[in-house]
Amino acid sequence: MRDFKENRQKNKRKNFDRKRKEFRENDKNQKEFKNPRTVEDENSYDDIVEGRNAVLELLNSDRDINKIFVQAGEKHGSINKIIAQAIENKIVIKEVDKSKLDFMSKTQNHQGVIAVVPPFNYCEVEDILDFAKEKNEDAFILILDGIEDPHNLGSIIRTAETAGVHGIIIPKRRSVTVNSTVSKVSAGAVEHMKIARVNNITETIRKLKENGLWIIGTDGEARTIYYNQDLKGDIAIIIGSEGFGMSRLVKENADMLVKIPMKGKINSLNASVSAGIIIYEAVKQRLR
Repeated sequence: MRDFKENRQKNKRKNFDRKRKEFRENDKNQKEFKNPRTVEDENSYDDIVEGRNAVLELLNSDRDINKIFVQAGEKHGSINKIIAQAIENKIVIKEVDKSKLDFMSKTQNHQGVIAVVPPFNYCEVEDILDFAKEKNEDAFILILDGIEDPHNLGSIIRTAETAGVHGIIIPKRRSVTVNSTVSKVSAGAVEHMKIARVNNITETIRKLKENGLWIIGTDGEARTIYYNQDLKGDIAIIIGSEGFGMSRLVKENADMLVKIPMKGKINSLNASVSAGIIIYEAVKQRLR
């Protein structure tokens, strides 16, 4: 009987030790387990360029590219040009399933190609002024006072680049930054545009004035219609935020204000449309 009790105690002890070991192993596995989605999230894809035209423009710029992801399968059209140029530039190319690109995409319109890039390299305001001098042209600058929609910023950059604007100034607060959506909407123009982020728009305006620039604000209540204003010479045009326009201090520091006449029942235009109208009026005057 004594031997029987001892054996039973030993067996209970063994069972206990075995269960404790299993528990510890399970607990360890639980701590080490990561949801596949979480693992993917640890790889930040915030700084990406997507879409065929945008990636082609990226390849034609001086910007660094970490890697290019292309959709696996048969290749058609401009994707072959992208691959050939990436190989020539010795950039890593990785074929992945469409689901991977869908996961990475910010615009849901990647067109089978996404490039992962370092954060956008903003310049200084002085770099924009120096660029105008290098081209022996009167400075032509845009100041965006609080544009928060990446689609608007992308459209403005695209128009500004085609019109020969030397650079764009945006504030660090209350403004969208250059991201994948901005790059996609700009059709790659962002890779060829100098963009400065500043702490204080008002202080920047004062520095531009010291450098001989005239500051022209856009305001719906201005007396002067935009095409009646002299837009030649060294100028910086201010485009206000969507729905609110220019902030009070920025408006007060403008040398002159212009408006776009409104004939319809809606009394405001999209910020990117307003920018395009004023920019190309300046282009027309400067070509005379």
